[in-house]
Amino acid sequence: MLRFKKGFKKGYIYEPYLQLFEEYQCTTLNTRFLWTDNIISMDQEHSKYVLSTGFSHFWRGTAQKERLENFLGDGIFNRDEEQWRMHRAMARPFFARDRISDFELFEKHTHHTLAILSNIASSGRPCDVQDLYARFTIDASSEFLFGQNLNTLCGKLPVPGCEDMSAKGTATNDSWGSFVQAFEAVQQIVTLRGRTGNIWPLFELFEDKTAPYVKAINQWIDPLVQNTLSHKAAMQKAGVQSNLQDKTFLQHLADSTEDAGVIRDQLLNILLAARDTTACLLTYVTYFMAVYPDVTRKLRQEVLDNCGQEAPTYENIKRLRYMKAVIDETLRLYPPVPINQRQSRPTSCTLPSPDPTYPSESRQPLYMPKTTTFFYSTLLMQRNKTLWGPDADEFDPERWIDPEKLSKFTANPMMYAPFSAGPRICIGQNYAFNEAMFFLVRLLQRFDTFTLATDAQPKSSLPPSEWKCGTGRKAVEMIRPEAAMTLFISGGLWVRLGRSSSSM
Repeated sequence: MLRFKKGFKKGYIYEPYLQLFEEYQCTTLNTRFLWTDNIISMDQEHSKYVLSTGFSHFWRGTAQKERLENFLGDGIFNRDEEQWRMHRAMARPFFARDRISDFELFEKHTHHTLAILSNIASSGRPCDVQDLYARFTIDASSEFLFGQNLNTLCGKLPVPGCEDMSAKGTATNDSWGSFVQAFEAVQQIVTLRGRTGNIWPLFELFEDKTAPYVKAINQWIDPLVQNTLSHKAAMQKAGVQSNLQDKTFLQHLADSTEDAGVIRDQLLNILLAARDTTACLLTYVTYFMAVYPDVTRKLRQEVLDNCGQEAPTYENIKRLRYMKAVIDETLRLYPPVPINQRQSRPTSCTLPSPDPTYPSESRQPLYMPKTTTFFYSTLLMQRNKTLWGPDADEFDPERWIDPEKLSKFTANPMMYAPFSAGPRICIGQNYAFNEAMFFLVRLLQRFDTFTLATDAQPKSSLPPSEWKCGTGRKAVEMIRPEAAMTLFISGGLWVRLGRSSSSM
């Protein structure tokens, strides 16, 4: 436990787990603590079984529900069985192709975001794009799902050297900043609960540490729910009816239940996914564009060849092969949800033979005890050199284009699962791809250079100097990746952008 605590505080992301796998020469192990089994895995065969082929033997389980109950409550990410199926069926129509390929909404919020970036770039100042992308994604997704623009892009932006560190980056001192700090702090707490194991309640005997943050979140979200319920009542009184196609997701929820708490929980679950996952993807793509100028030039040329200076269409985006490769490679190295978990049901089962990462590891199937937590790290699996080759830690978009390199993935699709797999695969992944690609097209039409502004980065968030003596990505990392439910960059991602002369 002390080894984990020290490793997570000072080491590279999930380094403590990787060290254990290396030490014991296996891809799945039991970190049994205080008579409780906790299985940790980076094995793609075991993950495939838990998420897909052996799906019926696993569920979210009681341990995760207890940790997340006060935060995510009755939402889709915190429920099993009929409740989960109901939530998923309810959400699916709102992610149909005709809805997610209507780019008018993306254009509106992208235009606002790029106007802000242009103003900052013209002054020569750096920008925390991680914060800005979080605002863009929550404004776009809130209007898409709930019919209401939260206008977070209109709020105060972080100023280098003048902002406090939040749990996931920087935070402004306003109402949006208060929500962000609470939203991110509660994710840190529930992540720490997971690392502590089943004894986490001992550290919260006298108080629920999430309570003050959940209260702050609810104060921000509850008015949205109440306004929707009031609107529903007014429409019913006036005898006005509308079909599903004309309704927002929030209105659809309100039609399904009068319980404001249930609506709020589902709303919060969707906001978590919509804000954090796409913002994470855009942040790390920008990081790579800053580190690899040649990638930026190639991306920009592809955009200009296919779209010129016009807003991209759905057909345009489908032709952007190199951009899709850059996104896939970014998601491979930095999956937004880098670790997740399931729990075996109240009957034991058998995990299949492990993948061949360690030659000395037994090829025998593994016994999985009943009601046991199974943690699986997508991040470690997607950087596994046995699966991806000796250059697995390197950023190489060509591995998604070159037929020989791509054959590794096509022969074994489960080794790449940034959006999970099986029946619980993310229903919003195509929305995320469309949103990210649309935004990147417009970004590259306007800007042609991205430079890391390490002078603006909070000093405490920079990678420790000893990392340079490490191996893999740890040795070359120019930012500090961390995770609290979703991946983020400690202290934000501060960059300076160069305006393209053709867009002026």
